[in-house]
Amino acid sequence: MKLLLLSSPHFFVEEDKILSSLFEEGLDILHLRKPDTEPVYSERLLTLIPQEHHSRIITNDHFYLKEEFQLMGIHLSRRNPLPPQNYNGLVTRSCNSLEELAEAKRDSQYVILKDVFDSLSDPERKSKYTPEQLREAGRRGLIDRHVIAQTGISLDTIPQAADMGFGGVIVCNDIWKRFNIHSGMDYKALIAHFRQLRKATG
Repeated sequence: MKLLLLSSPHFFVEEDKILSSLFEEGLDILHLRKPDTEPVYSERLLTLIPQEHHSRIITNDHFYLKEEFQLMGIHLSRRNPLPPQNYNGLVTRSCNSLEELAEAKRDSQYVILKDVFDSLSDPERKSKYTPEQLREAGRRGLIDRHVIAQTGISLDTIPQAADMGFGGVIVCNDIWKRFNIHSGMDYKALIAHFRQLRKATG
């Protein structure tokens, strides 16, 4: 399975060092998601991440960054639903239901299906699906190696996602809760946990 990471929505001092370390530890793809921020801050972050890692970064915002920094591609979602005019590079998408998957997969490198498991950070945000619904979608080929599971991804749920047929998982809170972005400097615990996630995804 592929292991993806959704960036913190906030910029912080050690961010470039952590992201660079995670790439060195085997992170497959980073989704750079910085909603409601000025693009100059994303530019600065990208200049601090070694260029060798740029081809494994998808930008969820400020799509011009794809060409400027030779990134992997762009991500479309409800917030940013359309690619730039005449764009012909790699596209990934978010889906909010199983019904959306078939169409979204036609013109996307991969699709991220949200709310697969109960949220780790919001007790009110529950999975939209039963395990049997997801396994059935896998048996029908709707969920396959081009579909990435999002929400509630942890060491406990990664084996379940693999069993359901997902091609990868995208982690967020399970990583970022292990580092205080406001005052932290030591990110050894975050890296150690990422190694466990990397091992779990194979």
